[in-house]
Amino acid sequence: MKKLYYIRHGLSVMNKRGIFAGSTETPLSKEGRAQAREAGKQAKRLKIDYIVCSPQGRAVETAKIIAKAIGYPLDKIHINSFFVERHFGNLEGQPHSPDIDIESSANVETVDTMLKRAKKALKFLETLPAENILVVSHGSFGRALRQHVLQDFPFDNINKLPNAEILQWL
Repeated sequence: MKKLYYIRHGLSVMNKRGIFAGSTETPLSKEGRAQAREAGKQAKRLKIDYIVCSPQGRAVETAKIIAKAIGYPLDKIHINSFFVERHFGNLEGQPHSPDIDIESSANVETVDTMLKRAKKALKFLETLPAENILVVSHGSFGRALRQHVLQDFPFDNINKLPNAEILQWL
């Protein structure tokens, strides 16, 4: 049986500032790079034989840091747009606030659309000829993917994913 590991990228500059990033490019912060290095140390024991990554810079940088730590070839990291973060529309670049209604904000990728994309991503992962797969992606998208992998864990904005912590889902 395949093992599926998931990691949200390390803390980004916009995460640190409490700003919606979504599809906006934002680099890892100093802390985010340190988190990724620590995740790389943890990943050594997992026998990762395939890394799939969002094309967004913060995820790619996290994936490369982990790959270097475990001796995984950087040119073998599979970049796939299924794994991009949710687009937050007009909220991109705006500060987080507990009273913001994300779902009714203009131009936001709907949860249903993101869940459909996550289902396609899972089908893709199931086709991979690997036993220990690491997905490096984002918080909202990760929660959508988690819903499909762990059916008793529905998508919500409460059970968030931590930065740079490797989680085993299968």
